[in-house]
Amino acid sequence: MLIPSIKLSTKKYFHHKYITNMKRRTFFSIMLSSVPLFLGIKEVKSAENKPQKISLSDAQWKQKLTNEQYKVLRKEGTEKPFSSPLNDEKRKGIYACAGCDLPLFNSTAKYNSGTGWPSFYETIVNAIETKKDFKLVIPRKEYHCARCGGHQGHVFNDGPKPTGKRYCNNGVALKFVPEKTN
Repeated sequence: MLIPSIKLSTKKYFHHKYITNMKRRTFFSIMLSSVPLFLGIKEVKSAENKPQKISLSDAQWKQKLTNEQYKVLRKEGTEKPFSSPLNDEKRKGIYACAGCDLPLFNSTAKYNSGTGWPSFYETIVNAIETKKDFKLVIPRKEYHCARCGGHQGHVFNDGPKPTGKRYCNNGVALKFVPEKTN
């Protein structure tokens, strides 16, 4: 079978070659950028300013935490909505992980989402790590303390400006440290 040859003008030839190369380049860049997703890599960050990980045995965590804290931080449980006194906390300060004291949120990022859990629109840099959660069938983004791995809550894309994020945190997983006044 003979394949008819197609003669393209010089202008059309270069346009065709440019489009073909652009498509190929776009395809390969998309494929290469998706490799981390297929390998389960969450996010690549520099090691600069990342907290040093700590690891305790299950028995040590049970001794260190209350039963409710252990259920949430180590077993990824959820406290009842509107049960945390931190919902009504209005003072300036830092919200730290109840498991290891790593500062996670600044009080300036806290807002009332009406959900019944303390909510924030941004975290302190390098304070959390995320992963996909399929416990309710629909995938959600779960976040954990970057130092001890303690479960904090879930992040949603329905928060206020400037980030549009809502970090919905279990109050029992947090410790409030008020700002010192002089």
